[in-house]
Amino acid sequence: MGLSLVSTVVRWGLKSGTDAAPVDSITLFVALLCACILIGHLLEKNRWMNESITALFIGLCTGFIILLTTKGRSSHLFLFNEELFFIYVLPPIIFNAGFQVKKKQFFRNFMTIILFGAVGTLISFIIISLGSMQLFKKLNIDFLDTMDYLALGAIFSATDSVCTLQVLNQEETPLLYSLVFGEGVVNDATSVVLFNAIQRFDLSHITSSIAMQLFGSFVYLFATSTLLGVAVGLVSAYIIKKLYFGRHSTDREVALMILMAYLSYIMSELFNLSAILTVFFCGIVMSHYTWHNVTESSRVTTKHAFATLSFIAEIFIFLYVGMDALDIEKWKFVSKSPGKSVGASSILLGLVLVGRAAFIFPLSFISNLTRKSQSDKIGLKQQVVIWWAGLMRGAVSMALAYNQFTNSGHTQLPGNAIMITSTISVVLFSTVVFGLATKNLIRVLLPKTHSSNAVISELADLVDSKSLALPLLGDGKDRESEVGGDKIPRPTSLRMLLSTPTRTVHYYWRKFDDAIMRPVFGGRGFTPYIPGSPDLR
Repeated sequence: MGLSLVSTVVRWGLKSGTDAAPVDSITLFVALLCACILIGHLLEKNRWMNESITALFIGLCTGFIILLTTKGRSSHLFLFNEELFFIYVLPPIIFNAGFQVKKKQFFRNFMTIILFGAVGTLISFIIISLGSMQLFKKLNIDFLDTMDYLALGAIFSATDSVCTLQVLNQEETPLLYSLVFGEGVVNDATSVVLFNAIQRFDLSHITSSIAMQLFGSFVYLFATSTLLGVAVGLVSAYIIKKLYFGRHSTDREVALMILMAYLSYIMSELFNLSAILTVFFCGIVMSHYTWHNVTESSRVTTKHAFATLSFIAEIFIFLYVGMDALDIEKWKFVSKSPGKSVGASSILLGLVLVGRAAFIFPLSFISNLTRKSQSDKIGLKQQVVIWWAGLMRGAVSMALAYNQFTNSGHTQLPGNAIMITSTISVVLFSTVVFGLATKNLIRVLLPKTHSSNAVISELADLVDSKSLALPLLGDGKDRESEVGGDKIPRPTSLRMLLSTPTRTVHYYWRKFDDAIMRPVFGGRGFTPYIPGSPDLR
């Protein structure tokens, strides 16, 4: 039945005029999105599958059916367009990541996240670029120049940790989830910033001066993109706090939040900055200030609206990657020299493994030196999970590869076709093979400890949020706190004072936030009550 439905729709698209064909394609694509959601729900308890891999397999099967129906002329419904991907599909995913992030955990581990996401990505970028430059020569691949090799470093430094995040439990492993999640976002932003910086310079002859300019451009893009996102988020919070649209229409404040979020992304693209970083930090700021300035019904609406758009966009990406993997145009060029394509794919996959290990374990060691508490240190098993989470490559790698090696989704050069098919091969292999093994790997390395981790995490958040209320002196005996009905030993006040300094960065930020930021931009507990409006406490 599915085969006949796909075949019928595709034939309609071929026989109809150019105006009708896109409608048929969109109809089939929406139906496939629905199928991905239904099948993903049915396989939710499966120990191997997740929604990303399900969408990928459905895309592959659909591409194969379309290939048979069109007699080898095409395998997809739409041509891949990197502008479409970056302008429409990626923004809701990144914004929702910032909007839903647990800010306390994220900023508590901010330095480690920056170490992995920025410094680590630079290390991986160097290893992949230099490694491919040396190893490709042994395969007689001589059609790439210096810019292409550096672009490959940026392309394959972009990770896709969606599969791992779908398995990890944010409540049971807050530290691990925070590190994997935060590194994934910063990594994508860093990779795109590197890729864009490479396009701005003539890298045929790299000198120390050009290298410094490249690094300066990277730092500039990183800083200005972050500041733009924060600025747009604060403007949205100030406007909604002052005008308080909810008195008249919740639709207006919901629409304004959505449009301001998208505006931050488009403005960043307009100024040639890193839109990923901009919209991510805009999401963090809007969740911290703007979200608390709207009515209760608008809060529920925006929270679920952003999450739903992100969910659909992720499925869309994996579904399309599966269909595009069988694009006959690219494989025709590769069929003339299959050895080079297999060799290039193997080298790139090996460099991804090595480049990932080259920074995860050393940087984890450095991060552990700054962590005084043993429970806060990143254990070896956790390091392996973080390393594994970043082995998968996804849509960002695909989009950057299409940007570098194709023209509007087409390529007529054999060398570029080899690079595109190698990218597709690495994305498919890493997503399917590594993704399928993720659940079992985490089950072995991090067996569930039921409620203990969640209770400890809850206690840590409670202690952190009420640190000013803790007594500085105790009676010298361990006390017990009741959290969730369990009795957990509580250290003496003197031990707590020695192990947890009272003057942390978070302490000073809270003082600054409460004294200056929230009275101006609103936020939890700082929105003035207006008669007739819902209680925002």
